[in-house]
Amino acid sequence: MRGKTRNIRDDILQRSWVVAIGLIVLGALVIYRIFYIQHYAKYKGKPWIEYMSKTVRVDTIPAMRGNIYSNDGSLMATSLPYFEVSIDPTVADSVYFYTRVDSLANLFASTFGQRTAESYAKELRFARHEFERNEKRGNRNIRLLKRKVTYREYSIILGQEFKGKVKKKDGTQFDATWKGWPFFRRFASTGRSRGGKLTITYERYNPFGSLAERTVGYLDKKTHRGLVGLEAGFEKRLAGKPGVGLYRVLDDQTFMPNEDEEGLQPTNGYDLYTTIDINFQDIAETALRNTLRSYNADYGCVIVMEVQTGEIRAIANLSHDTDSTYRETYNYALAGLGNPGSTFKLASMLAALEEGLSPKRVYQTGNGVMTYKSAVIRDTKRTGHGALTAQQVFEKSSNVGVHLVMKDYFYSKPDKYVGYLKRFHLREPTGILMKGEPDPRIRIPSDKRWSKTSLTYMSYGYESELTPLQMLSFYNAVANDGYWVRPMLVKQIRQADEVIQEMVPFKSEQRIAAESSLRKARAMLEGVVEHGTATHIKNPYYKIAGKTGTAQKLVNGRYVPGLYNTSFIGYFPADAPRYSVLVVVDSPRGFSMEQLYAGSVAVPVFKEVVDRIVGYDINMHPPIPKHQNKNSEMSRQLRAGHADDLRIVAEEMDIESPVNVNGWVEAKKDKNGVKWENRDADPNKLPNLKGMTLRDALYLLENHGFKVAYTGQGKVAEYEYKRGFYVLTLK
Repeated sequence: MRGKTRNIRDDILQRSWVVAIGLIVLGALVIYRIFYIQHYAKYKGKPWIEYMSKTVRVDTIPAMRGNIYSNDGSLMATSLPYFEVSIDPTVADSVYFYTRVDSLANLFASTFGQRTAESYAKELRFARHEFERNEKRGNRNIRLLKRKVTYREYSIILGQEFKGKVKKKDGTQFDATWKGWPFFRRFASTGRSRGGKLTITYERYNPFGSLAERTVGYLDKKTHRGLVGLEAGFEKRLAGKPGVGLYRVLDDQTFMPNEDEEGLQPTNGYDLYTTIDINFQDIAETALRNTLRSYNADYGCVIVMEVQTGEIRAIANLSHDTDSTYRETYNYALAGLGNPGSTFKLASMLAALEEGLSPKRVYQTGNGVMTYKSAVIRDTKRTGHGALTAQQVFEKSSNVGVHLVMKDYFYSKPDKYVGYLKRFHLREPTGILMKGEPDPRIRIPSDKRWSKTSLTYMSYGYESELTPLQMLSFYNAVANDGYWVRPMLVKQIRQADEVIQEMVPFKSEQRIAAESSLRKARAMLEGVVEHGTATHIKNPYYKIAGKTGTAQKLVNGRYVPGLYNTSFIGYFPADAPRYSVLVVVDSPRGFSMEQLYAGSVAVPVFKEVVDRIVGYDINMHPPIPKHQNKNSEMSRQLRAGHADDLRIVAEEMDIESPVNVNGWVEAKKDKNGVKWENRDADPNKLPNLKGMTLRDALYLLENHGFKVAYTGQGKVAEYEYKRGFYVLTLK
């Protein structure tokens, strides 16, 4: 048995060697064949290596980059095709070339106007003559236009129709129609031209201009890859895959596509569907820009986020440019680390509430100045606030009061405080799918820079650095009943109508704090607007909750009085939060020091943004009650018009509509209410316009060939014909 086993093993080993030797021999033959083809085999009379290096070049064919859309499907970024127009004057035969060159020259001169027809024809004839005279050598690539043409112009060159006579072989002629300019029109059988070339390139275009420019992003001019924003963050998805094609080498710097080879076609990029609402974005940028100009501020940002999903509806970032304008040059909302100032007090108070703090507990803040070890703690109110409850400490934004709260609950156990910060998601980035978000800089007791006063300064927004987006996410969690959600900017990745990837909102499984603590924290935030530092934005229409923040700027290691980073973070409506909003205005100037605090600078921006969102978002308004008196409403609203249109309006308004009539109708009163009758709309007669809307009257009159002028508003009450115009009086 042992002998048989050894024989089987030897047999397998021998066979393995045979196979291995065979593979080695096969590989050597392949390498030899490649070497032979490159250096000895010939193609079109030349060795392959010489032919490929001097005649053919392998190059990439660009893919069309994917589009970026807003929340409602509006196009925010797209790639437009442009075409370089050139011609190889050597492709066409002599008869075709010399009989068509003048026609081509006239078409380019009359359509584009860059040169005269004589100039075009002269250059093309010279190039053809030099090629024929110099043993088939010469300029084989003539650029006909200095600029690239648009797709519309490309369609004209390839699609313009021409009519003429065509000769048959027997000499007879017949009428014919063909498309395309000479040299550029394609053969039906092969799709090739007679030398005309339209080489495609793509250029990125933003239909809304600079709106959300830094968030959408832009491309590197050299590499055409995403440089910042969504363009960079989703580069692989948007870019697609370039194709590979063979190009004819015309000279050292000129290559033209080889139409004999189809090559490997490119795969276009995917489309991004974002959460951005164009109207919200415009609202945010307009309000922010106006305030930055008024205060000559350095920069500012606004973020609007949907509370329950984390979908960002607007993200505006404006920086002071060299020409005194404001542009989106840096994404402060995403990457702008800085001291959050008093907005951080919400984290300190929420942590204390978790430890048992009662909002009614009274603290003696005295004259607003207190010393703790080496730290001097000051309130913005110079005379101080005196005795304050914990609720009022937050509402009045008392630094001394927050210090006293922290002294009671955390100075002896700093690890517990920073543990709460981790639970609040303030010690980690949000994880939004965008490049450039940094980690927060929150000190912990084990840090080398930790000092005996670190917890004091941290409690009201210093010795910590966070981005605006990280702070807004925390406030949003408080508004969202304690559940933290990750901010979102992209909802879907699509290829045409096919959804390739759906971005699902991420929501934490556990609350960041107990329900009772969150309820008290929300009451504190509402108190800021009801009784505290932001009372001037209180209104009877909807409730706002939020917190002001004013942080002194650090310059060369020292805090500079009068130079502030102001902010306001809040949500609305406070009783049923729908959106959370953050506003930052950095380094406002030009007013008294008291007028440079957040309540005077950032809060009005918040109010303007929120007011306009409430007016725009119809989902935030209760439905309009239906009208009861239908006949009265009918006689007041619908007097005359087209029956189909009136029925649509009547259905939406839940009022009676015209029945059993069609075409142009008018309402007449009778004893039963309103009676609808057909109105004479004979095209040979002047129409009866009384009671019609301006739109219907314009339709009828312009179809009769009349010009129209009008005055007033409402329905047509009077009309007359004057000097070639129908003059309508609306009431």
